Amino acid sequence: MVKAVVGEESQLQLAEDRLSQSSAPAQVGLVIGKLSSGLDRGFVYDLVPTPQNDAGQPACSVLEPAKDNRKKGSKPKSQSSDSSSSLIIDKEWVAEHARQVSRMMVGGINVVGIYVWASEAAFKNSTMALCQTVKGVAEAASLLEDDLDERLLIHICYSPRRWTCRNCTLSSNITSSSLRPCDFKMGRVLTSLQTFKCFYNFDLRLPIYQEKASKSETLVGVLRNGISNYVKELRGAKAMIDGNLVVSAETCTTDGLHEIELLLPFMKDMYIEACSQKDVVGIVNFTGSVCSFSFLNSKEPISQAVADIKDDIIRSLLSRLDIICDEVDEDVGPNDDVTKETRNDSSSEKPVSQLVLHSLRKNCNLSLPRRVFVPWLAGTFISDYLQPSETLEVLKDHCVELMSMEAPNDASKILEPEEESIRATARSFWDAALPHCSTLSPPQEKSREITSKETSQKTIKSSNVNFIAAIVILLLSVLVGLIFVRKSQCTV
Repeated sequence: MVKAVVGEESQLQLAEDRLSQSSAPAQVGLVIGKLSSGLDRGFVYDLVPTPQNDAGQPACSVLEPAKDNRKKGSKPKSQSSDSSSSLIIDKEWVAEHARQVSRMMVGGINVVGIYVWASEAAFKNSTMALCQTVKGVAEAASLLEDDLDERLLIHICYSPRRWTCRNCTLSSNITSSSLRPCDFKMGRVLTSLQTFKCFYNFDLRLPIYQEKASKSETLVGVLRNGISNYVKELRGAKAMIDGNLVVSAETCTTDGLHEIELLLPFMKDMYIEACSQKDVVGIVNFTGSVCSFSFLNSKEPISQAVADIKDDIIRSLLSRLDIICDEVDEDVGPNDDVTKETRNDSSSEKPVSQLVLHSLRKNCNLSLPRRVFVPWLAGTFISDYLQPSETLEVLKDHCVELMSMEAPNDASKILEPEEESIRATARSFWDAALPHCSTLSPPQEKSREITSKETSQKTIKSSNVNFIAAIVILLLSVLVGLIFVRKSQCTV
């Protein structure tokens, strides 16, 4: 459990100045940082305000008490209004903001909670709504670590001006006891972060199974399931940092960029294994390279940097699939059917990611968005994903809308290490096992089947003739032998 939290003083002071200068009576946003279970500490790097929703309304507002409830003899207007006010929070919109921002995070930097700018009374009257918002953010931006069941709730009170931090336990039932106070102080945490980089190459063979009564597998579904199954293997990989094997208890004492190389054990032929499974009708070849960054606190062991790199690789692959699915949802209307089979090869009209794979009769290819890195705070990076047709202008829009920051105008400061896109190629079973068979058209396949049957019949007939001929030769040999025996007896 996180018992103490340290916030980056420079960034939090900027956030406080921005809030005090605004005229908004309340504001909600995301807390960007890291929760360290090994140190029992949390680190806050920045606060990112949640933008207005699609209707142009703020994600958080103050609900004032109804005027009809103010009777004679009650408290003065200002005091009564302040003590009974509460917060109205668009929980779904805050969670959606967290989901999209979490895609832009790299190893060791996460969405770790929410902050709220409100009066003391409005905060106390909105505890349940705030806890539910924290839980929604946690579900939308999961950390992939099983031992972290908590997030942070930071309250910035403007009257009187003070910061408080609470630990919110993510239980199934949210109650007032889910919030526990924890120590909070400001300091310098960004400048002490150490940088790690990894370029990970992978080549996976994922099986396509026959249609089941419960569901039909799409390309994105096969990829998502394959990545989930690959998590255990990737997390069990050994690692080398700057050419040295990682020892769990060691800490990093040198500055600069550190290169991580993941060492996976020699694996058996996944191509043959996938083809040999029961009910397999095809193969998805999932291959490419992922560039990953991780940032580590100087007090954490270097094994944590390796764990953060592994989680970042997994999260990056899943984020690319989510982006493709989001684009399909935007392009396809509610009355469109993207899963039904079409005839005469009209399946090409459907998004490749939504093709039902067991019915494939030809190859299909899917290119995933490539990852780019944008300078953030104190030498750190955040990332974004661009489709082949997108330019860096899209990246700048994302930075403004989601992170409330300006992307650098100098394109040379934006890192584009992934030269080629990650690709997924779905192939039918016979095309994967016998590549030359895929070049045959249906009439050719039919004629080949007929020819094979005729050949087999000729082979059977030929074998029968050979058997009869052998018997005849054997009988003739016996007769000739008997004749020679009798001749020899007569001579004697």
